[in-house]
Amino acid sequence: MRALVLDAQGARVRSDLPEPEARADHVRVKVSVVGVCATDLALARGYMGFRGVPGHEFVGEALSGPLAGQRVVGEINAGCGRCARCNAGDPRHCATRSVLGILNHSGAFAEYLALPQANLLAVPHDMPDEVAVFAEPMAAALQITEQLQVRDQHALVAGDGRLGLLCAHALHAAGARVQVAGRHAEHADLLPPGVPLHTGWLESAGPPPRALDAFDLAVEATGNPEVLARLSPLVRPGGDLVLKTTAERAVSLDLAPIVVREQRLVGSRCGRFAPALELLGGGTIPAERMVQGRYSLDRAPEALECAARPGVLKALVFVAETANRNIDVAQGMS
Repeated sequence: MRALVLDAQGARVRSDLPEPEARADHVRVKVSVVGVCATDLALARGYMGFRGVPGHEFVGEALSGPLAGQRVVGEINAGCGRCARCNAGDPRHCATRSVLGILNHSGAFAEYLALPQANLLAVPHDMPDEVAVFAEPMAAALQITEQLQVRDQHALVAGDGRLGLLCAHALHAAGARVQVAGRHAEHADLLPPGVPLHTGWLESAGPPPRALDAFDLAVEATGNPEVLARLSPLVRPGGDLVLKTTAERAVSLDLAPIVVREQRLVGSRCGRFAPALELLGGGTIPAERMVQGRYSLDRAPEALECAARPGVLKALVFVAETANRNIDVAQGMS
């Protein structure tokens, strides 16, 4: 089996890997397309000491089970299936879970992967692969709306990368009044109508005084842990600070202002795929316009390089039908 591997030699494509074995409750999936995530880039830089096949944003074809022959996406956390959390229907926090392409589970930058049957969802017939591959990050963005009451709340999203844009869409769809702080003015037309994009707010000079205490909640989606300290003054006392990204490095944070202002820190990670597919199917998310690089599996290391460039929103790796041909790289917005 061919796959992208991260090892001591860096990121490279190998053709000698065994196909994943599917246990009794698992399904093998023939992978079609995979999205490069910021987590993949962090793993390639050595985060978590990862070695193996990365990748967790995918579309593929189920090869067995009730969805055999259908296009599928898959939730990435595989729980033990026996603990209280798994029995309650939430393997996302199983203490012994594996995570596709991240933790003890070979990932999606390969010709085949395996996941529990319960993790797989069918892709709607009329949804292109280049939209469906956004199911995982869209679900992560929607998780905020599961954790907090956001309707009629004044929300600030820090970060105008792919995750920040999806968070803005998720909050807007749930009835929040959204603004975005970022560094790429050209991303403004990827936001919902009426949602403004402010540049300069995340810099050392900071936002204008009128923005202080202006928001009920703020979402940190930059991947820079130092941004959190800049968000606290923008959120009213008693408001919420949502941590949407993990960071590769530790950072010191003065918690006194958060305590004094009685603000809540909310960690937010993986979400459910069903509402993500529903929102993506509504046609309001400009997913395909966020794709700025398209590569065959043989060129997967180049896809990582593309995704790491400042301002690039999404690079995709096409697996199933592109084994022996290159795919042109799209320059800029499409």
